[in-house]
Amino acid sequence: MSDHQQGQDAIFRGTSGGDAALKDRKSIIGTPNAALPAFVLGEELADLADHDPRIVVLTADLANANRTNDFRKRHPERFFNVGIAEKNMITVAAGMASCGNIPYAATFASFCAILGAEQLKTDCAYPGMKVRLIGHHSGMSMGFYGTSHHALEDLAMTRTIADLTVICATDANHLRAILRASLNHPGAMYIRLGRGRDPQVYADVPRDFAIGKAATLREGKTISLICCGSVVRATLDAAQLLAERGIEARVIDMHTLKPLDEAAIRKAAQETGAILTIEEHNITGGLGSAAAEVLVSEGRIPFQRHGIPDEFVPVGPPAALYAQYKLDAPGIAEKVLTLLGGTRTTN
Repeated sequence: MSDHQQGQDAIFRGTSGGDAALKDRKSIIGTPNAALPAFVLGEELADLADHDPRIVVLTADLANANRTNDFRKRHPERFFNVGIAEKNMITVAAGMASCGNIPYAATFASFCAILGAEQLKTDCAYPGMKVRLIGHHSGMSMGFYGTSHHALEDLAMTRTIADLTVICATDANHLRAILRASLNHPGAMYIRLGRGRDPQVYADVPRDFAIGKAATLREGKTISLICCGSVVRATLDAAQLLAERGIEARVIDMHTLKPLDEAAIRKAAQETGAILTIEEHNITGGLGSAAAEVLVSEGRIPFQRHGIPDEFVPVGPPAALYAQYKLDAPGIAEKVLTLLGGTRTTN
């Protein structure tokens, strides 16, 4: 094995330089099950189904991984496991929607938004079917499973599909708000979830949540940090690190990529000195690209996209991957300092 390969191995096993921050311990410890998005999906849908007979749930042999088993236990006659047949699942869900049901079809993000893009486009979005496709374990959260299971292109693909709503859940309470709002939302939706162990951002279910309306979680004038999904907590923590250096960062949860809250982006451009977008996604075509499309018509402002560069990420534990790609709090703070012309790296 070459020195380069040994170095990479150390990084992704979390043993580089004895740095415990890269070890996978942080990937598996610290968040109670009750606060995990993957553990409230079935429960929340079952609660909603108690009062709405239109709700049905489908999964592609992943009822344990996404906890739709919690729905099956309470509403077995409205639960459908189609087996490892993700494309068929999406088409079946569209057929159910055509009969007046509201199907929630859940599987790994890489196997629905990417593998099933054609079915999502032609069977769901084009005819305006009220299908809610739920892509869990998005981004690189399936670290050790490699490229086939990573979903770093799904936002770029889905936001180019006409008449499709695209939204990212931030944590468990945020997911509850999304599911509740989805009941009466027209047309098809792609709901992106993280790894199920995303740390808490919203202490309670946000009452003011609205699809297409960004949430400002922290005020600031120096720079705006526009983020979504799994990196929102890390972005807030980075903002705190920056505040200790006298840098006041506005943090915006841009949970809905389509329809995008363009007004929030324009307001950030007008009121703060720079903008950095942060996402667990390829920097091509995702949140950063969406923001750039808005900013191109605004006055000049320092702007940078932060996410996964245009490459396939190595295999490794999620905590190590987030650190490697600077999607943890110190890494995000370092990106801000670089954009603002700072030279020091946060510890």
